[in-house]
Amino acid sequence: MSPTFGIAFGGGGARGLAHIHIVEAFDELGIRPVSIAGSSIGAIIGAAMASGMTGKEIRDYCRSILSKRSEVASRIWQSRPGSLAELMKGGLHVSQFNIERILKAFLPASIPDSFGGLQIPLKITATDYYGHSLAVLEDGDLLSAIAASAAIPALFRPVIRDGRLLIDGGIYNPIPFDLISHEADIVVAVDVIGAPVENGSRRPTSVDLMFGATQLLMQSIIDNKLTQVRPDVIICPPVSRFRVLDFLKFDAVMKETASVKDETKRRIDEALKARYEPKKH
Repeated sequence: MSPTFGIAFGGGGARGLAHIHIVEAFDELGIRPVSIAGSSIGAIIGAAMASGMTGKEIRDYCRSILSKRSEVASRIWQSRPGSLAELMKGGLHVSQFNIERILKAFLPASIPDSFGGLQIPLKITATDYYGHSLAVLEDGDLLSAIAASAAIPALFRPVIRDGRLLIDGGIYNPIPFDLISHEADIVVAVDVIGAPVENGSRRPTSVDLMFGATQLLMQSIIDNKLTQVRPDVIICPPVSRFRVLDFLKFDAVMKETASVKDETKRRIDEALKARYEPKKH
């Protein structure tokens, strides 16, 4: 019997576009995961894969939008509040965008409205702000679950779901491989969090410091989690030079991280050999 695979896509904003290479590697190896988990951008890519989209289809869809400033601007315009009443709902928050409306304008039509319409089981992480805990979303409305997982604090409004105020899933579980550790023979985790890097003599701005500190926090969470449970394969694309909102740099991200496709294939082959080849004494 062939081994089963699970894959966990981590959070990282635009850096998570590198996830597409891993989906393509799975396609080229003929691997269809039995379980997928995702956080933030990983929830978006995970939902696309779970809906049946191939890596090439995800790549082509992203390029068709992100390679054109005019297309991005048009879709952001589509996501504007429909009325003044909607804009003022809950108070005027100029710096907080409605992530659900934005996702509705950008997500491919092939992603279904509910978890029940997915071809592969998917678990999405969010953070229960007042519950001080991890929220694992795996049924019901899919859009609000993805939105909650991607609701970066200060940038996007929190999402209210099932009476809970939910924010970015990366706060509690940046790469949710532990959620599927017992659901597949081989679990692959993809880390696109990155870390702050020096940029010549320019000092980091307040925004750089905020996002960079979040990266360090997430990395410390992952380091601690790896002492308790480890995935069979961890892939870390070289994404640190990109910022969380560098979505318009789609081609640059894809080019710089292209090597991870072959790395993923190689690491999966090594994991298979380690699992099934007899140990030498």
